[in-house]
Amino acid sequence: MTQIINFQSNKQLQDLFGTSDQLIKLIEESLDVKISVIGNQIEINGAENAEKASKQVIDVLSGLSRKNITIGPFDVISAINMQERGTLEYFSDFYNEVIINDAKNRPVRIKNFTQRKYIQSIKKNDITFGIGPAGTGKTYLAVAMAVSLFKKGEVDRIIISRPAVEAGESLGFLPGDLKEKVDPYLRPIYDAMDSLLGGDTANRFMERGLIEVAPLAYMRGRTLDNAFVILDEGQNTTPNQMKMFLTRLGFNSKMLINGDISQIDLPRGEKASGLSQAQRILKDVPGVEFVNFGSQDVVRHPVVGKIVEAYERSENHD
Repeated sequence: MTQIINFQSNKQLQDLFGTSDQLIKLIEESLDVKISVIGNQIEINGAENAEKASKQVIDVLSGLSRKNITIGPFDVISAINMQERGTLEYFSDFYNEVIINDAKNRPVRIKNFTQRKYIQSIKKNDITFGIGPAGTGKTYLAVAMAVSLFKKGEVDRIIISRPAVEAGESLGFLPGDLKEKVDPYLRPIYDAMDSLLGGDTANRFMERGLIEVAPLAYMRGRTLDNAFVILDEGQNTTPNQMKMFLTRLGFNSKMLINGDISQIDLPRGEKASGLSQAQRILKDVPGVEFVNFGSQDVVRHPVVGKIVEAYERSENHD
């Protein structure tokens, strides 16, 4: 049986899906249906369960659109994931809170329950660990929270670090000082900063020392007061590096460590990941919380989530 959704006008339909069919294709690919737009009407064809699921997703997205909320790919993917988990009724709740507006004045919001837990943990705890696969929004949300608290004056500076293990033994052969050598490995953080603040503003804050993006080696011997401190790619720290980083925490500061323990790239001879060890040693320490993301929390293209799930199945089977 074909599912049919009627809209009051063609404009209402265009407000929901935009001028291209990208969002419609995401629903088709994810739920294995065929969607046809005929005037002010949408027809959904596929298996009965898939048709019903697609209609539910389009209905909740349409409700957001009627509130003048612009719908993008992340919103569609999140709605699909929640429908599959039976939690779609709570989807609209995520749009009641805005973490911050980005450089183009677009609101940054959480997209699922795990992201909500992550943000709540950052607000409540001195140290939060975000552990899970790429594409779950850990780094971007971490930077968004840092910028939000910085703009409110709750912290005086933002410090973001990342181990540069990918450079390996060839690091010394790259041109420039240590920071210039590892900057390519910090690109995801720079991209998040540019998106949230704008390139010129981010650069100006960096020049003034209000935002510092530095390799992990620069953290040794420091005490970081009144700061929001982020360590990205934490799985690539050794136990000693992780201990060194965590003990930099100062007064009126927050510390956030992100990583994916399924993608450890430590140099040869380093058997233990500092992130894995910290997860075991610090699990009962007050003021420290671990938030675990899974493949179901991936908010990139649906195929990315399927790739993560396939690898997890293979690893569990092995």
